[in-house]
Amino acid sequence: MRLKRLHIRYYPPGIILDYEKGGQQRTKSIDLLDLTPECDVNEVLSEIRRVEPLITASRAEQVKILIQRLQDKLSQPDHHKFYLFKLLNQQLVATDKIATGSFDKTCRLWSAETGKCFHTFRGHTAEIVCLAFNPQSTLVATGSMDTTAKLWDVESGEEVYTLAGHSAEIISLSFNTVGNRLVTGSFDHTVSVWDVSSGRRVHTLIGHRGEISSVNFNWESSLIVTASMDKTCKVWDADGGQCLATLIGHDDEVLDVCFNYTGQLVATASADGTSRVFNAQTYECVCKLEGHEGEVSKGTCVLTASADKTARLWSVSSGSCLQVLEGHTDEIFSCAFNYEGDAIITGSKDNTCRIWR
Repeated sequence: MRLKRLHIRYYPPGIILDYEKGGQQRTKSIDLLDLTPECDVNEVLSEIRRVEPLITASRAEQVKILIQRLQDKLSQPDHHKFYLFKLLNQQLVATDKIATGSFDKTCRLWSAETGKCFHTFRGHTAEIVCLAFNPQSTLVATGSMDTTAKLWDVESGEEVYTLAGHSAEIISLSFNTVGNRLVTGSFDHTVSVWDVSSGRRVHTLIGHRGEISSVNFNWESSLIVTASMDKTCKVWDADGGQCLATLIGHDDEVLDVCFNYTGQLVATASADGTSRVFNAQTYECVCKLEGHEGEVSKGTCVLTASADKTARLWSVSSGSCLQVLEGHTDEIFSCAFNYEGDAIITGSKDNTCRIWR
């Protein structure tokens, strides 16, 4: 193996290695999820060199500089206020490729630059309600009201596998960060974990007493978190399929759930109008986020969107609302930060997206 180059990854903190093995170009990552500004750089470097043979003495100084740059980024104060930057009205958001799922039972793959449709994926017999790219952007997974999920090849447009086994609609799905597992959540109250390379079901996660509304892996792909209409979330061991904990406290359906990038916290969003943050190790509620006047349907790193037509930013440490983003004229159903964390996009039933910076 021969190391070609190093790249920094700010979110989540890590270093990407491009290397050559057997004449082929490959990539791997060194995840530094527990890195803090207080960590001793030399100790972090020593541990990296202990477990990663590609980091030789000649590369040590370069890696040390990357670690210090990550620490500098982590130490920057987070007092940013967001303001409306751009209104997108029925436009395509600029990414390399965009996948859309429709009530016409098809999924389409588009060029964001030209608006050209590359492929139309046909095969589902009912509406497509969720989809996701794998991390390598070589596959698209679709979930449908026909009780199946499908994997599609981005390059050829061909169906790779049909994932059958649920007895009701699939309304949420997610790849892990490696791309070798897919998790699906269904109205049949169960969650399935699938091997992507074979299309085989690895685990069926049983325990919820209501429809599954959201499923996600943590960054390390070791845990799965699920949200349900039974007012609870559950944390599962991704390898063994065992339920590790049930997160309780909401008074109505839990509509969304996710890990933060370190996997140390779980954020939930509920129809009771609140969000909660749980410690992923102790499973205790760290804080309750209150302020929305309608159901909270989306929460990402404690950015929430609500039926009250606003999005809100929250402090995890205090549970207080830091900022309210107002301007949409109908309920907001989705929200997300950009990679750097200095911009927000919100999507609403008013047929617009808004970018906040």
